[in-house]
This record gives sequence, C-alpha cells and structure tokens, in this order.
Amino acid sequence: MFDSFDFVIDIVLSMRWNDLLDILIVSALIYYLLKFLLGTKGWQILIGIMVILSIWFTAKLLDLNTIVWIFNNLWTVGIFLIIVLFQPEIRKALAKLGERGLLGDRAGFYITSFNINKRTVDEVIRASTFLAEHKIGALIVFERNTNLLNYAEGCTKLDATVSLELLISIFEPKTPLHDGAVVIKDNRISFVKCVLPLTINPDIPSELGTRHRAGLGITEETDAVAVIVSEERGTISIAVNGKLYKDVDPLTLKKLLFDLLGIEKSKDRKPLTKRIISTTSKVNRWKSSENI
Repeated sequence: MFDSFDFVIDIVLSMRWNDLLDILIVSALIYYLLKFLLGTKGWQILIGIMVILSIWFTAKLLDLNTIVWIFNNLWTVGIFLIIVLFQPEIRKALAKLGERGLLGDRAGFYITSFNINKRTVDEVIRASTFLAEHKIGALIVFERNTNLLNYAEGCTKLDATVSLELLISIFEPKTPLHDGAVVIKDNRISFVKCVLPLTINPDIPSELGTRHRAGLGITEETDAVAVIVSEERGTISIAVNGKLYKDVDPLTLKKLLFDLLGIEKSKDRKPLTKRIISTTSKVNRWKSSENI
C-alpha cells in the first residue's frame, strides 16, 4: 500500500509545468465535449461506443482472441465511423466556434454583425399576434451572426421591407408563398418559402409539428432566432439555441426579441435561463408552470 502511495508521489513530483498544462487542457476538452453532447443524439451514440469499448476490454482480459481480433481490425476504420456518426454534432460545434470564436463573446472579440431595429420587431410582433388570433401558421426567422444563405436553397428571394400587411399576406394559406419560413436579414425580408432543417432531437413532444421542428432545427445549427405561430393552438413560441420558449404573450415576445436581437435590455425580465424550456428535458417539462 505504501509502495503504491510512494509511486504516486514520485509521479507527481516528477511532473513539469507543461505536463500539468497538458492535463488541464485535455480535461477541459473532455468536459466541454461531454457537456456539448449531453442530451443530444450524439450522447446516446457515445454511450454505445463506451459499451463496445467495455466489451473489447473484457475480451482482452478473458483472452477471447476472436473478439479481440475483430475489434483490432475495426479500429482501422473507427475514425471514419466516428466522423459519420457524429457528423451533425461536429458540424454544429464548428459552426458555434465560428460564430463566437475560441474564447467566446466574453473575451471581447465577438463582434455583432446583425442589424435589426425596433420597427422591424414591432411589425413581426403585430403580425404574429394577428396570425395567432386567426390560427394561421407562420415561421419567421431572424438572421443574426450566422449567414443563412446556405439554408436558402430552394427559397424564393424577396428583399422587401418588413411590414404587418406583407407578413400576413405571405402566410395566408391560399397564397403561393405561405408554405415555409420567412428569413429576415438587416430589417429586410430576404427569403420566403424556405424549407429549413428539422431538429433530430428525439425528446420533442409529438404535439409539436413541422414548424416547431424546423424552428428548433435552424436554431440548433445556427444562432438564428425563430418565431413560430401554431395554427392548431393559435399560440406563439420562440426558438433559440435549440431551445423553445413556448406559448408567449405579445409583451413577453417583445421583451425576448428585444433582448435576443440586441435592441434594448429589459430591466424587469427574469433571467433567460430560468424562463427557458429545454428540448432535451422530458416531455412533461415542455409545459412550463411559470407565466412566461
């Protein structure tokens, strides 16, 4: 026992400062990787990989040569399998890194490039309220720092001023442009009739339809903000960072959009982390008891 303790002491004393730095960096990378994957489909895949690794380790201990041989040959293509399996998570992580940089916006290097003014938000709120009252479905996406041009394939380019009348006309069910999302960039309606990527989160309640899934999907892959109007329930929701603010009233909608789009900070608003309804939580937690 004492020999083992002395061995550990010798290792600690022989470590250099760069060895400690190396350990800290690797530990931080593992921590943020697990934090990033937690609650996603990638987390389930990671658990599956850990189970396979435990089988391989057990086979080596028990000297099961056939199984060990199979696993040893699989490792040669393992890196490619990991890239394929974790492709959505890798894409999302690289996109987030590109949006906020290595140190994030707290380091002071993050420059806000989007330009949304109060009039644009007010028009969207008025239109969303009208559409909700008349149970007309809608999906309005605000582009922030991530360029949504890559998601505009198949969309109809418009380039028009944001207005209550135009938004209502677009989402009117009998019009040719109503099916799909509207993308707003720099106070202009850039694209309409956009088909956005759907979320792959397995924990989303079945009651949420395609619009909600598309709103969550685009906010999982980019930093966009999506306003979703449900035609079934006549309610308004906001999606951001792959999470959903469900059934918000017009006043709360205004406060959240002003905050998320950097127009002005609401002093009486509760912290976003306490108001959020996470898509990774259980189904019954989607219905918040808090009046948001």
